[in-house]
Amino acid sequence: MHTQRMAVSVSVLALLTLAACGTESGSGSGGDSGDTAQSDVPVTGVAWSVDSVTVGGEKTEAPEGSRLEIDPKGRAKAGFGCNHISADAQVQGDRITFGKPVSTQMACEETTEKAEKAALAAMDGELTAKLSGKKLTLTAEDGDTMALSEEKAADLVGTRWAVNTLLSGETATSVPADLPKERAPHLTFGEDGTVHGNSGCNSFHGKAEVEGSTITFDPPAGTRKMCPEAQMEVERAVLAALDGPATYTIKGSTLTVTSDDGKGIGAMATPAGSEGAEGRRTEGAGQHG
Repeated sequence: MHTQRMAVSVSVLALLTLAACGTESGSGSGGDSGDTAQSDVPVTGVAWSVDSVTVGGEKTEAPEGSRLEIDPKGRAKAGFGCNHISADAQVQGDRITFGKPVSTQMACEETTEKAEKAALAAMDGELTAKLSGKKLTLTAEDGDTMALSEEKAADLVGTRWAVNTLLSGETATSVPADLPKERAPHLTFGEDGTVHGNSGCNSFHGKAEVEGSTITFDPPAGTRKMCPEAQMEVERAVLAALDGPATYTIKGSTLTVTSDDGKGIGAMATPAGSEGAEGRRTEGAGQHG
């Protein structure tokens, strides 16, 4: 498991927002001809889905679930399904200036790795932002581009959330990509105020009361299997985040849940029907500590 220090907001797991479009003039039409102040393109605080990246004339389609966000504090975060990419990002008018991007170093599937390398090449230096409806295009001086679409926020209830990030204060840790599929951590909230899923080794179910931006978790019940230490480490982190009151946010297809002590998880919405029955088979199980 590779850990990287990065700014993680309690209200984020995260990624782009530019601020209000157009130009502002100190006087109306026919006023003085002095310089006008150009407002920032509204991209910060918005969850953007990355559609494609074109570098050196070669277009690379981004894997499903790829996303980019720039938070109001000037930090950009991107993900293509494997590593976390982050960079400083300053928005000024229609220009975004990225600092040198950094990335975690997990081995990835070939198409994901290709998209990540293209994004790292594109997110370096000054880019021009062009917003058209819910579509955003970032273009570098050399012609490299990144095409994005604004994500519609997924529903908390009824969505299968695949946990891909473990949070501890300002530290974000990627969930290992090589966990067995049947043990991959995930959770689903029900309309009846329950939550069920898998914490990385064991399946669990419990109560989860949602009020505003807060979820209050009762201690979950679950199976009590023992798994390899890497899976148990993930499980302990997931269960720590699902204990007592926690703050949650949804940006596009990303859910972030953070408890009062700073422990948390980041999760991505996954297609309906991919959970199977495993997450529900916890009847009669003992309490999981």
